[in-house]
Formats: sequence, structure tokens, C-alpha cells
Amino acid sequence: MDQLGSDMLIDSEFEEKHDVAIISQDDPDAMEDIEAEPILRADDFDAMKERYLPDLPDQEAEDEAIHTWDITNWRQMGRKEHGPVFQCAGSPWRILFFPSGNNVDSASFYLEQGFEDKPPEDWYACVQFLLVLWNPNDPTMHVTHTATHRFTVDEGDWGFTRFAELRKLFASSWEDKPRPMVENDSAKVTAYVRVLKDPTGVLWHNFLNYDSKKETGLVGLKNQGATCYLNSLLQSLYFTNAFRKAIYQIPTEQEADRSNSAYALQRLFYQLQSSAQPVPTNELTQSFGWDSKQIFEQQDVQELSRILMERMEEKMKGTEAQDALSKMFLGKMKTYISCINVPYESSRTEDFWDVQLNVSGNKNLDDSFKDYVQVETMDGENKYFAEGHGLQDAKKGVIFESFPQVLHLQLKRFEYDINRDAMMKVNDRYEFPEFWDASPYLSETADRSEPYIYHLHGVLVHSGDLNAGHYYAFLKPDKNGEFYKFDDDRVTRATKREAMEENFGGDYPTNTANNQQRNPYTRTWSSKRSMSAYMLVYIRESRLDDILLPNQEVTVPPHLAQRIAEERIAAERRKKEREEAHLYMDLHVATKKNFTAYQGFDIVPWTKESGTPAFPKHYRVLRSTLLTEFLKLVAEDIEADPNLLRPWAMVNRQNGTVRPDQPITISSFTVEEAANKFGSKTPHFRIWVESTKELDSEGNPIFGEVQSDVIQQQPGNKPIMLFLKHFDAEEQTLFGVGTFYAGQHTKVQDLSPQILEMMNWPAGTTFKLFEEIKQSMIEPIKPKATLHASEIQDGDIITIQKTLPEKDITELTASGKFVEVREFYDYLLNRCDVTFTPKPPTDDESSSFMLTLSKKMNYDQFAAKVGIHLGVDPTHIRFTTINPTTNRPKVQIKRTPNMTLGGILFPTAYGGYASSTAPKNDQLFYEVLELSLAELESRKLLKISWLSDGISKVDDYEVLVPKNGTISDLLEGLQKKINLPDDSIRKCRIFQTQSNKLIKPMPLDQDIAGINEFFVLYAERIPDEELADENPRLMSAFHFDKDPAKPHSIPFTFVLKEGEVFKDTKERLSKRTGIKGKNLDKIKFSLIQRPAYSKPQLLNDEDVITNLIGDRDDVALGLDHVNKQRSLWGKADSIFIR
Repeated sequence: MDQLGSDMLIDSEFEEKHDVAIISQDDPDAMEDIEAEPILRADDFDAMKERYLPDLPDQEAEDEAIHTWDITNWRQMGRKEHGPVFQCAGSPWRILFFPSGNNVDSASFYLEQGFEDKPPEDWYACVQFLLVLWNPNDPTMHVTHTATHRFTVDEGDWGFTRFAELRKLFASSWEDKPRPMVENDSAKVTAYVRVLKDPTGVLWHNFLNYDSKKETGLVGLKNQGATCYLNSLLQSLYFTNAFRKAIYQIPTEQEADRSNSAYALQRLFYQLQSSAQPVPTNELTQSFGWDSKQIFEQQDVQELSRILMERMEEKMKGTEAQDALSKMFLGKMKTYISCINVPYESSRTEDFWDVQLNVSGNKNLDDSFKDYVQVETMDGENKYFAEGHGLQDAKKGVIFESFPQVLHLQLKRFEYDINRDAMMKVNDRYEFPEFWDASPYLSETADRSEPYIYHLHGVLVHSGDLNAGHYYAFLKPDKNGEFYKFDDDRVTRATKREAMEENFGGDYPTNTANNQQRNPYTRTWSSKRSMSAYMLVYIRESRLDDILLPNQEVTVPPHLAQRIAEERIAAERRKKEREEAHLYMDLHVATKKNFTAYQGFDIVPWTKESGTPAFPKHYRVLRSTLLTEFLKLVAEDIEADPNLLRPWAMVNRQNGTVRPDQPITISSFTVEEAANKFGSKTPHFRIWVESTKELDSEGNPIFGEVQSDVIQQQPGNKPIMLFLKHFDAEEQTLFGVGTFYAGQHTKVQDLSPQILEMMNWPAGTTFKLFEEIKQSMIEPIKPKATLHASEIQDGDIITIQKTLPEKDITELTASGKFVEVREFYDYLLNRCDVTFTPKPPTDDESSSFMLTLSKKMNYDQFAAKVGIHLGVDPTHIRFTTINPTTNRPKVQIKRTPNMTLGGILFPTAYGGYASSTAPKNDQLFYEVLELSLAELESRKLLKISWLSDGISKVDDYEVLVPKNGTISDLLEGLQKKINLPDDSIRKCRIFQTQSNKLIKPMPLDQDIAGINEFFVLYAERIPDEELADENPRLMSAFHFDKDPAKPHSIPFTFVLKEGEVFKDTKERLSKRTGIKGKNLDKIKFSLIQRPAYSKPQLLNDEDVITNLIGDRDDVALGLDHVNKQRSLWGKADSIFIR
């Protein structure tokens, strides 16, 4: 296909001009050092090719060809000309030429495939080519252009629309030559064609209509917004076949709720295995409990990996997959301090799921591990106190006891830059091998019965910088296979160089013409690579076969394959239905069977779909279906004679009800015509089907109005069809009975014989009649009025209730039952099914239950119902609303006399508290308390943190104290929580902080009522040095991150000693805070004047604080160090999987 609109096809991103080297004329030797380039002749083909068509780095040629076309009679040629066909790499090629230009004022030349007809299907060729136009009379006169292109069936030509200006080509002189380029209407054009090998199949691919499944047999994952980091991790775990097998072994046969993360992961893995299209991850992220915040923000992959492993481990407990993940991913490392001169060692062995390695300062993987296990010598002033031996020189370090079968290595590509006060990406070059020996980093006692040789299985890559980047992965699915690149929904083959060397980071090679590359995410030029590995997956060589199991050994649960197959069939059906939707229409058909099974408002539940017999039958038929044919279909379903059925069109009345309006008697109508003429403007056509058993002498059906006229012989008394419902006070039910006809002018009391017959009640039975006008309007009907006077018409509902003796009324009322139909209607209007779930949730499914209650119930009434179900005193039950997004507790419900259940579940509709997010309207948390709510209201719940080891260990507690109590009561309540003896609690104190800064210690007699709810409370043991001094001088201290205005962690006070050098003060501060070793060394200490918190005054070891501040008490000690509570991405909250 000609690319008539193409130009010279130079990427606009590379059109930026580079700096020009300036040679000073003052340097006479400058020009001598530069050799003039030799003048090339266009007929010296080898020289031309060497200069203008150099080999591309890392590309291998399949074949090359040079072809020259003699052009004569240039200006007599047609608009478009083709040169002779020549061969290269088994394909025909030719030059495409536009002598007068391709809609431009320049000559246009292209390279084109030369097949006589259309090229073979899937044909392509990756070509680097050079086109040279030259004067055969002077071959030093030439014009050259080069390009690369992937030629395909759809893109069969590529080249240069503005090859050379026609005006210049035919001018009398060409540059410094005294002759035209096109001389005597003749010239030559030479094509240099180099077809390159394409081992990955995607060289210069535009990826239009690219099919990952067809090209690689694999599929990708769709990106929801910023979930590429999740996609790369999921693909890595999926191709760890033993992990996939373990996930499949989690029992989910009874699982229908996709909120189960294990079931959702099973579904995702099976779809990756069986789908032909990229797989969405929405189900999985929804099962995690994520919303748009998590989906549209980059997250910490290491944290996500660990949490996912923990959740799956929990799901595998008690199943055949139990411990499968720990056997696969868990290693052991030992942290030790070993004395040099005495036989004493303190050590602790810990499990690890992955290893975090420093990139900065290390050239490769081995350097990082050497850095990880380096030994620190503790000597001089940093000696180690060994129990029983005193202060000793010692060696401190970490050594590995074992490495797992699958080793996840997290490379620290993101680090905090103290100078920039921000997280930054480390783009340094960092090499990792295809095969790696872990044995040098094992302890001497480690089990070495199998070699610790590891094979590279996966490289997870981040491209871009911290704030604008993208994640993808290179994985090797088979032991001896090739790498594939998994970039969200696209999967391509990859070379080993693409998977490894190109992700080492660092600078681009300097041997290229332009060693700068453009970052696609920041849109800036850089000599450093923007893409680098941030996570490596290695598999132990001796366990490769166990981890990379053949697919046939990774058994898919049968129920999973069956469900997804059914869903796919249903999806195809829905797709077909959507495509054919314009041909079909929906009809809902209600019959007497539905009416008599229904308890509720109106005739049947038209809008609520359920599996109950009350719900109308749904039909989807062609719009052109005749009504008579449709009735045959209905008759077959209800086992009736279609000739004895008559359809009525249902309409929406102004009062919100749906009632039959008139029978449809035109048998020639199609269902579409009937709907258009008689139906309401609703998505589906609603029909009531009336049936009869009566036939006239000619065999025609006789419906109720005909029978009524014959019986009553009142032709002027128009019969109307009415619906009868019955309220049974004993059973507390309200069901439909059937339909009957009555004359419009018939008195209500004259309906008694008909109604008694329908109810099968004896003559003389007394009853009351009510009309169900709408949900909130149930009115009694006057017996002596006519139906017409009572405004009763076709389709109206009359409800009957038997008159009850006083004794029955008393008994029913005492048992909490409704004795009057209007009361029951009100109950139906306000009833709701509420699920009660324990707080906190438990694994006991029976602890959750559902009750049908009325929205009008006050707090005490519905609490009593819950109390009866639980068998506990309702005054000891507290309820909490639920956030519909997170399913977490929202607001504790305060017991108030006027608060109703409707006001709690539907706050705005029932005059309750409005909020930006309404709670779930069908579920509440409940707690069974030790105290009654009344007692609880007299107490105040305070949150307090107990500091058991300086400020390095924090335990949070909630303590109930009397509202009129004191701090002494709070301390006493905390004592019971932490089990401290009386003599110890007397040496404790409570202090309050705000925004991580100290407010003041709280005296024991301070009132609880005066505590500000925005302050944070801490309790601690009073340090011994304070207790030893009757009147110690205390100094406040707080932590900050670079700027005193950014405080963090827990503030504290310490004893200030007169004349003490800061080096000794630091030792005391270490004991006071529990911060030791390297963590203490990383802190910058300074003096900061309050309250303005001026610029910090750094402290040196020889400084004396008391000399620097004198008697001032407005100076605090500042501890400047990184806020570790801040996550990698600068977010305070961490990722979660529910």
C-alpha cells in the first residue's frame, strides 16, 4: 500500500539540534588535526555502505542486497513509477518513485515489497535501508537518505516523500558542481537493503493488532490505572508454577463470593492459563478491598508481596497446601555478636521471605551480599557487654543459615536523599548474573548437601523515576526456555540482553552516535538508562524441576474451570443478546399463581427479581412475535389451554402503583404493537394473564364480565375486575386470594356472598374490607357505598380481614402480633432484613445472623430483638454502623430515646445524621459488653500508649475510666491491662503530646474531663535517675525529619546534668530512649529554641548543654533523623489485603 501521506519519516523527538563544536581560529593547529573526509563516489558501493549504512548495534543481518535503477526520461514519466524487482532474504523488492513528487514539490522515493499480488499472510521483514540518488556522469554528486522499518502486509512501502527538491535537482548547478544532479533527464538511484534477523518477533513493531496469545502462547494483564507494579508481581508468581499449584490447592468449592482473595487469585491464574485475551485484575483488587486510591497510586512491591504471601499462608492452613509457601520462599538468617577473646556468642535466627540489597556503592549482586554479611568490630568505646565476661571486643554481623528454593531479591532502587529531603531513584549500574552461587554467604554449619547454585528466573523492572514511571517484568517460564517481556496486556519474546544487561541501569553505551536517550515518562533526555531492575527472582538449580512444574502437574480445580467456562458461555450469550437486542423485547408476565404466592404491596413484585414463586415470569422474544403465539408459550409454562387465557396490559398509575388497565383483544397484534399501544414506557412490557374455565356453546372462552352480566342481568352495571387479598392475624400473613368481577354500581356489602365463597368461609362470617390504594394509603371501604362511589375500578385491590373477638385481640397484642391490617401494611412498608456481625469479626460463621425488623423500631426495641437472639441482656449490647466501601466500623451508635432503626441505617431519609458516606443499610456490628450502656455512658474511653522500653517499644491500650475520675483512675485501669505490681505502677507517670511534641506531664489528681481528645496520651516508668534526684532539671526532647516543623515519633524528657559533655549525655540518652548502635549514630542532635523553633544549633561530642543554654528553659533537644513511619512513596498509610 502506498504511503501517500508519509514524509521523510524522521522521528520528531530526534529532531532537536545538538551543540555544535566551536574551533577557535586562534589555534593554528586545530584545523590540521582534523582530516578532511574523502569524497565518496556513489558507484563505490562498499564505501557508501560503510559510511551511510553502518551495522546497527546488537542486530544481526540475515541478508543484504544492492540494486541500482537507471532512470531515463525523468520528466516524461508518469505520476508513479516502479523500478525493477530484485531479491533480498528471499523476498522481492523494488523502488517506488514519484518523479513529480507525492503531492509535494520534491522527488519522492520509497523502498517497496515487490510481490506481484498481495504478500503471503503474516509476511514481514525488518529492513535497514539506504536510498542514493546520483549523477552517472559525476558519481560524487549524490543525495542519501537512510531509514529502518518493519515491512508488513499492511505497510509494504517506506521511504522519503521529500527526498530532494525538484527545483534543486534540475538547477544548472548542484551545490559546488557546475552541472545539474538530474542531467539530460537521467539519473541513477541505488537501494542498499539489509534485512535483519528478528529473534523476538517484535523488532520495530507498531503493535497494531498484535496478538500476544498468537505470537507467544501467553497473555498479559490489563492495567487499571497504576497497577502495572501489581501485574509484574502477579506474572512472576504465576510462572512460579509450584506457587500456582499451591494456590489451586486452597479449597474454594463452596466459595461463591469473589471477595475471597484466594478464590479471586485462583480465578485470575486460571484465566491467564486459558484466556486468549488480556485478563483484567478488577476482581482481584476488589477482593483485596482496594478502591481507586490504591489502584491509581504506585505502591511498594515488596510490601505487597509480603502481605500477599501472609494472606495466602492463612488461607492454606489446614489444607493440603499448608506450609507450601514457606517451603518455597522461606530462608533463615542469623544475627550474631561473637566475642573475640572469650567463648561467648549472642545470636538470633530469623526467617526471611526476601532479601533487601543495597544498590548504592555496590557494582553487582555479590558486592551487595558481601555488604549484607560484612562483619562489624565492636571495640574501644563500643565494646560489647557479655554476660559473665563484662565489656569485650566482639564481632557483629549477619550470616545466612539457608536460602529458599525461590529467592526474591529486592534491590533498593529507591532511597531517601537527605540533601533533597525526598525519596529518589538510584539509577547506578548494577549487574546481576544468569547463574549465581549463594554458598559464600552461608554459615559454616549450614546444610550444603545440595549446591546453592541459582538460576535467574525473573527480572522485575522499573522505568522512569519515582513520580513518573512504569513497571514490567522479564520472566523465563521454562527451565531451558527463553525470556518473555510482560508489559501489562502485552507479552513479547525477549533476548537475554534485553532481560539482563539493558536493566543493569547506569549510562547508555558511549559507542553510539547519540548516547542520550529520551525517558518516555519524564519526556527528558538523559545519558542514564531510565529502566533498571528492582526485583530479581532466582530459583535453586537443584529444585528447578520442583518449582517449574509441567503444566499438566499444576491441576486446575474442576469447579474453577467449570464456573469460568459457564461464565464465558454466559458472557458470549450476553454479547450476542446485546448485538441482537434491537430484534428482541422483554416481557414480564404475572398470573394468579404469582399473586397468591406474594406478600407485599401491589399485585406482584415487578421490580425485585428473586427466585420466589411470586416473581413474574420473564420472557425475551422477537418483537415480531404475534400475541397469540406468545400466549401459547405462556400457556405451556403454566400448563393451561392458550384459548382460555386473556392478557391485560399493566400500566403505571400516578400514585406509583402498577395495575391492569384493559384486556388486549386484538389477536393480530405483535407483542411490540401491543406494548406500544397499551403498555407504559418501561424497559419491559408487563402483562397480567387472566384465565377461565368457562366456554360458550360455540367453544369460545367466557371471562368474568360476561358471566357477571348473565348472572345479574344488569346490562348497565359495567363489571370490573378486582383483586382480593387476605390478612390473617393469627398467622401474620397477607397473601393474594384471586380475582373476581363485580358491577360498578354494586354496593360493597353485596359482595359478601362472592367473597365468602372465595375465602371458603361459612355464611354469616363477619369481616372488614380495605382498599390498598398505595403503599402508605390503606383505607376502609364503606359497606353501603357502591364501588363507583368508592372510586374503585379495574385492577384495584381489596383486602379482607376477619373480625376478631376482643379476647383474640388481647392475646395477639400481648404476643407482639399485629391485629389490624393497616398495622401490618405499615410493618411491610418499614420492614428490613438486617445482618448483625460481631465486632471484632470472628471465624465463627454462626456469630453472624439476620433479623427481619421494622425501620420504625426505636433503639431499645431492636436491641431487645437482638438480645433475645443472643440470649443476653439487651442493655449490654452496643451497635456500630459499617462503612460500605471498606466493610470496617464507621460510627458507634449512641442510645437515644427517639433514634429509630431507619434513622440509623438510612440517616438522611429518616432525619438522622447526614454524612458524606452513608453506612451500609442492611448490616450492623454488635458488641456484647461487660457493662451496661448506662454504666458505659458514665465512663470515658481513653486510648493510651504504654512505653515499656524507653520510647522504642509502644503498646496501645483502651481504658474505661469514670467521667468524673482522675489520672490516678486512668493509671489504675492501665495497671490491670499490663499486669504491673503496685510498687511498679507507683513509679509510673502519664504525659500528653500533640503533633509529636511534648505538652506536659499530668498530675495524678487531674480531672479526666479536662483531657483534650486531640492529645495523645503516653504512660512510662519514671527513669531511675529522675527518682534518685529530689529536684532534677528536666529538658524536653523531640524528633524531626530535616525540619523542626516536621516532628515525628514520641517526645520525651531527660535529666540535664551540670557540666556534662554531650558525648556522655548521648550514652544516657541511649538508655533513656532505647535507641542504640547504628540507629543512634544516624541521629543529628541539636538545640532548638522554642516556641518558634528557630534554626537548629548542632551539638558536638565536646559540647556541654548547660553551658550553652544557661538557665533558659525555652530550649529543647532536637533529634534529626528519617521518619521511618513514612512509606517508600511518601504515604503514611500502607497497602493492605483484607
